[in-house]
Amino acid sequence: MSLSREQIAQRVAQEFNDGDYVNLGIGIPTLAANYVPADIEVMLQSENGLLGMGPYPTKASVDADMINAGKETVTAATGAAIFSSAESFAMIRGGHVDVTVLGAFEVDQNGNIASYMIPGKLVKGMGGAMDLVAGADNIIITMTHANKHGESKLLTQCTLPLTGVSCITKVITDLAYMEIENGEFVLKERAPGVSVEEIRSKTAGQLRVDGDIPEMNFV
Repeated sequence: MSLSREQIAQRVAQEFNDGDYVNLGIGIPTLAANYVPADIEVMLQSENGLLGMGPYPTKASVDADMINAGKETVTAATGAAIFSSAESFAMIRGGHVDVTVLGAFEVDQNGNIASYMIPGKLVKGMGGAMDLVAGADNIIITMTHANKHGESKLLTQCTLPLTGVSCITKVITDLAYMEIENGEFVLKERAPGVSVEEIRSKTAGQLRVDGDIPEMNFV
């Protein structure tokens, strides 16, 4: 079966290392705040000016003034800092974020990403996506493997306007975890119960499969 949004976020959190500074984008990436492994400490950054973002609040702990970049209420972890968005982007542009987690419309086998607009549809703006893909070395994309019409979102070449070029290293979809190497999607793990054949059939870009591919482990 394909992964839920929460399971994708849980798998993302397994990529965090102790001491990482991590920016979580809007959507599925923000859910990863709830799944940071208990044996590590990471500092989660929200580009609107919060470093040290905690998990989503309970009803009893909601503070309407404490929001993330997607205008969702969040919590602040012990040791958190609040500052202006200008300082937040200085941190991003200065290369002080270790990991960036973003959603995307399309990703291609050369590590290009299209995430901010579909021509002909309302565009709210680029947001911080262009800065984020340029400012971090480890960029993880979360997305569904195919769109609502069943068409692959993992392509030979992106068809939508690009957010960044040759910058994506890892992709976690509802079907698989892949890394991008030498112009190929390299299959590393598959969602429980999902076959390699299904992943291959829904990947339009070049897919490399080396040996037996293990299922994801959520223990």
